[in-house]
Amino acid sequence: MQLGIDRPLTALEQEELASEAYDSYDAYLNRWPKSVRQWGPTNAVEWSGEGVWLRDIHGRAFLDCLGGYGVFALGHRHPRVIAAVKAQLDRLPLHSQKLVNPYAAEAGRRLAGIVPGNLRKSFWCNSGTEAVEGALKLARLYTKRPNFVSTVNSFHGKSFGSLSVTGRALFRDPVAPLLPVRFVPYGDPAALDKALDAETAAFIIEPIQGEGGVHVPPEGYLRKVRDLCTRKGVLMIADEIQTGLGRTGRMFGVDHEGVVPDILCVAKALSGGVVPCGAFVSTDEIWTAYHPMPLFHTSTFGHNPLAATAAAAAIEVIVSERLHERAARLGDRLMTGLREQWRRFPKALSDVRGRGLLIGLEFVTEEAGVRAAEGLFARDVLVAHTLNNPRVVRIEPPLIITEEQVDLLLTKLSSTLESLDR
Repeated sequence: MQLGIDRPLTALEQEELASEAYDSYDAYLNRWPKSVRQWGPTNAVEWSGEGVWLRDIHGRAFLDCLGGYGVFALGHRHPRVIAAVKAQLDRLPLHSQKLVNPYAAEAGRRLAGIVPGNLRKSFWCNSGTEAVEGALKLARLYTKRPNFVSTVNSFHGKSFGSLSVTGRALFRDPVAPLLPVRFVPYGDPAALDKALDAETAAFIIEPIQGEGGVHVPPEGYLRKVRDLCTRKGVLMIADEIQTGLGRTGRMFGVDHEGVVPDILCVAKALSGGVVPCGAFVSTDEIWTAYHPMPLFHTSTFGHNPLAATAAAAAIEVIVSERLHERAARLGDRLMTGLREQWRRFPKALSDVRGRGLLIGLEFVTEEAGVRAAEGLFARDVLVAHTLNNPRVVRIEPPLIITEEQVDLLLTKLSSTLESLDR
């Protein structure tokens, strides 16, 4: 395949490149998307994106309501982020590792300006999984305790540390033993109270369980978690990788209850959908655990100039365009329409839940959820089920989606559900 093609493809080139992509997935990668195999050998190859639209190699446009599982909060190729990254690419793509890196410093300053409470010091890495790894490590260093508590059906990543606190046996059991972790039901403060003890370094929690099926906790739960952790001397780690940066209608998921965690993890939307980027943030006091030996935790490509520039630009866009407020407003519009469809199609849908523009549609069966996702794909809308609950189809569009595009989604979903009903 020729790289860097910057001209329209001929029909023959489209077919050849698509066919080559499928063949190379089979030959050289560990998988290719199972959900698109049914569409034939050349009908599901992505090629370009703009705003809320993703186009395949033939030019077919999809309304992207999957959003890269939360990566494309600013849509595809937001012009302000792209411009900043292009300028940085011409200046210094990667850092020397020796001199002061002003790009990461500026990104850190901007991140400190939007995270809750007294969180301030950050470590920049390449993914959400790495952010969780760093947070767990920092918690152990600071508390000098070995164990962790997490929630059933949670998802925090698939490297050894992050997998240890991920609450699904399907991913954990084949590579056990992992770190010592207790799992408690999500939204149950009494169970958490029993699980926290003198050996617990931290409790890690998603403000909304994303891959577990878009579960919003009972009102007051996060506040009770904060109080329990404080009383027992346990650190509270908020995994905001999917919920952070405006997705739920507030800048961070914990902001709905005014909670300040001890460590906060962020990634996905952090670099505006342009460069892989993650970070974990904590207080000056907790960060002293790294002071005796800063090399306790490092990353060759962490805090690199391209990712840091993208993150700084993305944060600026989110704040200046008030995308968290937009997510709240359009999320209400979308939720109203989805609940109306739930009333119309109770034989297909069993629940609609979420907050802001992180919404889950739970279907009566896994098969119904699969057919609904396929039906939307056939109608040029991208969605996908949540990782831990295939009955739940997530709707996670860019925060820049318009009222008209929300209504278009609702129209196409209604048509899909009508076909299922028949």
